Amino acid sequence: MSYALGFTCAFAAALLAGLAVKFWLATRQIRHVARHRDAVPAVFAQTMTLSGHQKAADYTIAKVRFGLLEMAWGAALLLAWTLLGGLDLLNKVLLAWMGGGMAQQLALLAAFALIGGLLDLPFTLWQTFRLEERFGFNKMTFKLWLGDAVKGTLLGAVIGLPIAALILWLMGAAGTLWWFWAWAAWMGFNLLLMLVYPSFIAPLFNKFKPLDDAGLKARVTALMQRCGFAAKGLFVMDGSRRSAHANAYFTGFGASKRVVFYDTLLRQLNAGEVEAVLAHELGHFKHRHIVKRMVAMFALSLAGFALLGWVSGQSWFYAGLGVQPNMAAPNNALALLLFMLAVPVFSFFVAPLSARMSRKHEFEADAYAVAQTSGADLAAALLKLYQDNASTLTPDPVFVKFYYSHPPASERLARMGAA
Repeated sequence: MSYALGFTCAFAAALLAGLAVKFWLATRQIRHVARHRDAVPAVFAQTMTLSGHQKAADYTIAKVRFGLLEMAWGAALLLAWTLLGGLDLLNKVLLAWMGGGMAQQLALLAAFALIGGLLDLPFTLWQTFRLEERFGFNKMTFKLWLGDAVKGTLLGAVIGLPIAALILWLMGAAGTLWWFWAWAAWMGFNLLLMLVYPSFIAPLFNKFKPLDDAGLKARVTALMQRCGFAAKGLFVMDGSRRSAHANAYFTGFGASKRVVFYDTLLRQLNAGEVEAVLAHELGHFKHRHIVKRMVAMFALSLAGFALLGWVSGQSWFYAGLGVQPNMAAPNNALALLLFMLAVPVFSFFVAPLSARMSRKHEFEADAYAVAQTSGADLAAALLKLYQDNASTLTPDPVFVKFYYSHPPASERLARMGAA
């Protein structure tokens, strides 16, 4: 058996196994949530209405069923791009039209992204204007959605094409260790994005205004001082223009860090609950979760670029994924695209490790928040957010272990009670 055929078999087997596991997990989640739909769990009986519990169950089931359709469509597109020759055909068409060189390689990346976006468009529209609309979460008009799409596409071209050109140039000009220099450029690019995102990119899509509630501002400022955290400012974001979902987050890096509250969050929670939610986010910084995740991202991306540096020079890598490259000419854009298509297929099975670590971090952040603020306020805030976001209180335990980055409400409240 040739290396190419062996790689094709391994890719197909991993894809089929992943699809089987995803389908099994999804059906478990649907059955488990549906089975517990008609009764609020005893621990939440005093805080959650039956109608709210049933809405969360219906929303969860609808999302999982929609996810199954997306999964099937994504698998079909993946096969079309790879083993059925779609990417090979696109590359040959562009080569015949443009010849080789940097322009053709950038055109291949741009065409792949544009075609993929258009093929996924029906699912994006359905999710926003049918699924989210059905449960009362979507607040976007089609005009606003279209404006976001246009701005996102232009921004992707302005930011993405230069970094893509730099990496492609390094692949061709930096010798056998090009992957190391490409990794360094990619990491520098990500750090730069973290620095400029709050001030220059986020305002293109949302309006941010300083927090003007004097009482809440004083309370939040005192909390941050008590926790030894400095931020550039406290801002409120007009999240309600797009969705009824609520959130709060830190953004930025170094001196550009800022705290952002969704306006929907401030409407749903009282001052003590907002303080508790913020204390949870501060817990992530206090336990250096952000730094740990960045270090992990740096290490994994270095390993990924090293692997790309090796497979990009192997003819079986291309042929095994349905592409016939000209090994006497640069195939850098092809290598990037094939690598991005293949890696998720094989890495899917280690996803539970990342989810488990994330849930551990959430427990640690909860414990920190309970130590700094009122545990009762944090519990009340979490329950309000679970209810307002229609998050199910009865997820399937196996589904949780595989996918959930945040622990279920029952586990979080139990840990808080123990603390």
